[in-house]
Amino acid sequence: MKLLEMKAKVLIPVVIITIAVAACSKDKFTAKPQLELKSVSTTTLVKEQILQFVFRVTDKDGDLQDTIFVQRISKVCPELRTDDPERWPMPKFTPRNNLDAEITITYGYKSSTFPPPVIDGCVQKNDTSYFRFWIKDTKQNVSDTVSSQEIAFIN
Repeated sequence: MKLLEMKAKVLIPVVIITIAVAACSKDKFTAKPQLELKSVSTTTLVKEQILQFVFRVTDKDGDLQDTIFVQRISKVCPELRTDDPERWPMPKFTPRNNLDAEITITYGYKSSTFPPPVIDGCVQKNDTSYFRFWIKDTKQNVSDTVSSQEIAFIN
């Protein structure tokens, strides 16, 4: 019985260390692009206000110069819901292995002065939406989808 207890005392720390190593390996660069939403400038927008999403992107091959997809999901206005996401070209840069970069996507809400892209709101009512993002690299590898928190659009 004591031998079994000793094995258990040795096995438990080994399992914990293995889990810690496995958890840390998620941070390694992969051929599949990794996308992480770091921040959103605001969760409540009024007319003429700017909305910014800041992302961290990593890629083993550094070939992210293809597309970022953005899909707005409105919880209030059916006319703003779409199954077809916006497609934006990724910024041009010199590719390098183990790329770790920051990308900012900026919108103006109901703005007549902010250059495109501009986000519209519901007609005569407030809206709550969230956004989904994913990226594709030049080898057609696609990241996981990242969703924002809900954002209120005040009419």
